[in-house]
Amino acid sequence: MLIEMSIKGLMIDPITNMPIVILRDADHQRVLPIWVGPVEANAIALQIENVAPPRPMTHDLLKNLLVECGATLKRVVVSDLRDSTFYAYLELERGGETILVDARPSDAIALSLRTSTPIFVNTKVLEQAKTVDVTTEQADQERLQRWLESLDPDEMGYKM
Repeated sequence: MLIEMSIKGLMIDPITNMPIVILRDADHQRVLPIWVGPVEANAIALQIENVAPPRPMTHDLLKNLLVECGATLKRVVVSDLRDSTFYAYLELERGGETILVDARPSDAIALSLRTSTPIFVNTKVLEQAKTVDVTTEQADQERLQRWLESLDPDEMGYKM
């Protein structure tokens, strides 16, 4: 089953200093942190802040390619979590045909922001994410999980 989620914010993990995209469901019952690279975080942050670069960035190029090829991004799906790595795909539609394209979640999210496309997460990913070791120490993992669950939008580096 797929759950629609939106971006709650983009922030820096206080333990690892890596960027995290925080996804949240509409009922505010589920939160999914996805660690991303700095370049991908920048692409997401630029769009959250509505900053238009002077020339198209990679995700802008992808959006332009979709338009020029007559394809529409219908949704982004975070579909799996294996060995602490999230997997996603783009669901495109072109000429009545559905096309699934493998993508990193960070790229899929950056593209979804540029196309105002919904983001969905498979419920099995939400369940698996609860048991993933974020750090090597259990105490840090539990502290981070409590912190993520208690986030206030005012504490976010970038909020939606």
